[in-house]
Amino acid sequence: MTSAQSSNSNVPENDFNLLEDSEDADNHTSASTATRLSLQFQLDESYLGQRIDQVAATVWSDFSREKLKQWMQAGHLLVNGNIVKPKYKCDGSEHLTLDVELEAQTTAQPENIPLDIVYEDDDILIINKHVGMVVHPGAGNPNGTLVNALLYHHPKSAELSRAGLVHRIDKDTSGLLVVAKTLEAQFSLSKQLAKKSVYRIYDAITYGTIIAGGTIDEPIKRHPVDRIKMAVLPGGRDAVTHYNVKERFQNFTRVQAQLETGRTHQIRVHFMYLGYPLLGDSVYVGRIRIPAGASETLTEALRGFKRQALHASKLGLVHPRTGEEMMFEAPWAEDFAALVEVLRKENKAY
Repeated sequence: MTSAQSSNSNVPENDFNLLEDSEDADNHTSASTATRLSLQFQLDESYLGQRIDQVAATVWSDFSREKLKQWMQAGHLLVNGNIVKPKYKCDGSEHLTLDVELEAQTTAQPENIPLDIVYEDDDILIINKHVGMVVHPGAGNPNGTLVNALLYHHPKSAELSRAGLVHRIDKDTSGLLVVAKTLEAQFSLSKQLAKKSVYRIYDAITYGTIIAGGTIDEPIKRHPVDRIKMAVLPGGRDAVTHYNVKERFQNFTRVQAQLETGRTHQIRVHFMYLGYPLLGDSVYVGRIRIPAGASETLTEALRGFKRQALHASKLGLVHPRTGEEMMFEAPWAEDFAALVEVLRKENKAY
């Protein structure tokens, strides 16, 4: 177990205080496990006139419309206890039930990789991800990922899409993320993220001296030339980052950033856009920048820091089963803490 802490206080101690009040994720009820799924949903008048296959795809969006149609035709998805055709038009009062044996949702293999578990119960898992761990298998990273570790730690996660992941953090970013252990928990957490009620705070060190905090509200999309990068560009997806200055050095600034949205590389791209890129970010900055007159100690520390200076330090959410507000905190990774100490001694502000 890490020294990260969890608490159930309603108001977290921080400068943002933006943990939103959250309703229950939806009106699902279930007696599900990850393998055998038994879900219910009560329609209301907002669904009047819609086709049942469209409604089912909205209600249970983790599954494809085609898969839901198959379950409907096989009698696994019932309307008021009856089998209906996908084109059935709803009157808004129907009771839907879905009872099915789930198939494996991933081809990734379980691997006995140690996990730094901050909190775990029957519904969720809070992980303090270490630097260098890829979250999901992909090109160039077929194994050794967090998903491989999750499949070993909790084998039933194989029946969940993305092995229960609802959000990600970059390979070289350390810190907290939440994983669902049941489909119902995954529904709830995904909806909380969509409603922007999952509270996520990151600690970062930027180049340059930032005078004051603020909000960056700029759209992000894939870079048109360098496909590894993201960029602030018209027509991108909405992206909002709130930030506060926590500590100023002579040539650097330690900030806390709170995500309102969760776009790829959001914090890295937004601070690059401001003109204060993250220290150590090889993708968006390239070579390390050594301040003029830097001491040997500072120079060695900067050159030895081989990643973007970013740590997911706080995570707040509403528990998908109990409705309890929960807040988790993870200490800085060792390299991040060591870097801050060097900056305090060797790059003190005037």
